[in-house]
Amino acid sequence: MSFTEAVRTCFSKYVTFSGRARRSELWWFVLFVSVCGLILSVLDSALFGATASEAGSGEVAALSAIFSLATFLPSISVAVRRLHDLDRSGWWYWIVLIPLIGWIVLIVWYATRGTEGPNRFGPDPLDEGAGAGPSSIPKVPRG
Repeated sequence: MSFTEAVRTCFSKYVTFSGRARRSELWWFVLFVSVCGLILSVLDSALFGATASEAGSGEVAALSAIFSLATFLPSISVAVRRLHDLDRSGWWYWIVLIPLIGWIVLIVWYATRGTEGPNRFGPDPLDEGAGAGPSSIPKVPRG
């Protein structure tokens, strides 16, 4: 999955918590959110003189705040779909609330290859023929 395809998929599945997500889908979206967040923080600082750390001082990091709100639900939904690819319930996402250890466990899980073939959350996202009916699978002549 390419960078643009991953970002497009995450936004098209804005609040879709069912199904499975490839590793590349999650990590490309994490890169997109991180880079855009950094750029918008710099713009907030340049345009408004505000940074996220100074937001409590009456200054508002408006661009960063809007972007964070816009990407909050897609970030959670792709994380849950990635857990589904590992055949884990999306409720495991809440392990993030355990300081340090929760983040480490999630990062290791997110970097782990998903289960091969279909699981209880859907077909394998790496299987290009997943979901295709038997009539659409090309026949290979033997002999």
